[in-house]
Amino acid sequence: MEMTHIGADGEAKMVDIGKKQDTFRFARAQAVVVMKEETLAQIMRGGLKKGDVISAARLAGIMAAKKTYELIPLCHNIPIDSVELEFKTLGTDRLLITVYAACTYKTGIEMEALTAVTVASLTVYDMCKAVDRGITITDVKLLEKDGGVSGRFIARA
Repeated sequence: MEMTHIGADGEAKMVDIGKKQDTFRFARAQAVVVMKEETLAQIMRGGLKKGDVISAARLAGIMAAKKTYELIPLCHNIPIDSVELEFKTLGTDRLLITVYAACTYKTGIEMEALTAVTVASLTVYDMCKAVDRGITITDVKLLEKDGGVSGRFIARA
């Protein structure tokens, strides 16, 4: 498979999507934030001094998806139809963040979903670092995407 962002001269290039047709596209991405049990308990009961961690992380993720083209040099500015974030506890010390993003356009929305889940995770860290400096962010990955010429992708479990 060829690298679409590398020109014949070996230099980085933006992919020309001008002749592509608009199609419905979606992507799902995830991240896991690992922390102390007490930290996750405080998040879930809304007991942190900085405020509602889940609401702040949700807004940060949505805002990040909308700004992806400003952060990743060769991404196109795409018309995003929706970005949804879900927060779920895994055991007593892990927060699973899942992002679903969709658009109808000439290119995919995977980078927006990955950017959203990453920034949402970083927001959780930022809001909780005063009580738990050992927080780690793991398992950031694309779970699924569909639309366009390359079709459907589902990550292996």
